[in-house]
Amino acid sequence: MDIEKIRKSFQQLAEELKLIIVGKDRQIEKTLVCLLAEGHLLLEDMPGVGKTTLASALAHAIGGIFSRIQFTADLLPSDVIGTRIYRRQTEDFEFIRGAIFANVVLADELNRAPPKTQSALLQAMNEFAVSVEKQHIELVKPFMVIATQNPKGFHGTYPLPESQRDRFMMRISLGYPDEISEVAILKKHISSGKSSEQNIRGFLSLTEVVAAQDHVRTIPVADPVLQYISRLMAAIRLHDEVELPVSPRGSIALMHASQAFAFYRGQDFVSIDTVKEIAPEVLAHRIGLRGVSMYGGEGARNDWLAGEILQRVEVE
Repeated sequence: MDIEKIRKSFQQLAEELKLIIVGKDRQIEKTLVCLLAEGHLLLEDMPGVGKTTLASALAHAIGGIFSRIQFTADLLPSDVIGTRIYRRQTEDFEFIRGAIFANVVLADELNRAPPKTQSALLQAMNEFAVSVEKQHIELVKPFMVIATQNPKGFHGTYPLPESQRDRFMMRISLGYPDEISEVAILKKHISSGKSSEQNIRGFLSLTEVVAAQDHVRTIPVADPVLQYISRLMAAIRLHDEVELPVSPRGSIALMHASQAFAFYRGQDFVSIDTVKEIAPEVLAHRIGLRGVSMYGGEGARNDWLAGEILQRVEVE
């Protein structure tokens, strides 16, 4: 399989997504990097800025099974994972698969569901498998959870537990468009209010996505780069404002995301500059600050602290 051709297909896909989500080039590239790194993505922002559109467009582009779960206060874990029902015809129990069995799962407004339902995603996101009673079921690859989250303080929202946030490889925010981008958005919807994300098909196959993910893990990471990542983690853990630092899962996620970013950029190895560029999206949402709840709404301070540490930690 031609890996270089697949890499260029990812870049072509990014250009097509930029026509749908106008003015958010950096966020689109980071979303594709997250897919390449076999990670899960948290889209944290105000309603109506294109979070769901981005997730839906990505799912259609790779031609996989797409599942959308609208998280609400009455959603049950069995709605996500599935449940066993008794069949009188066979006098046996049959497992009915839930919405988690897809290639791209859009967990829309994840923080509108209570923690019990949110936790239904934990095993799937970490192990790419689910357990129902004594049955262990592997999920098909590629598998990616893209969750949208409304900011803290919105009516009917629940906090995301620390363990849930930590399982998202990256967190990005789309933000409001600038004047030029908003005019372009308005022009696209003059004659039709319909979205165009379902028309974005045929860029990649599931087999090509898996091949690219496998290749990403072969991108070399030299010892000086690993040592730099380790110093970043130490700086976060020793910072006076940090109460809950980044775990080893976070440092592993940063390494894998850097490998994926290097592949996307056509680099043969991971450089420290690559780590620096991808680090804010990987690290900021994992940091718990003193006197600030980890339950959302602290994003600006976290982003500032991650940037401050990246400037302070020296390259040796």
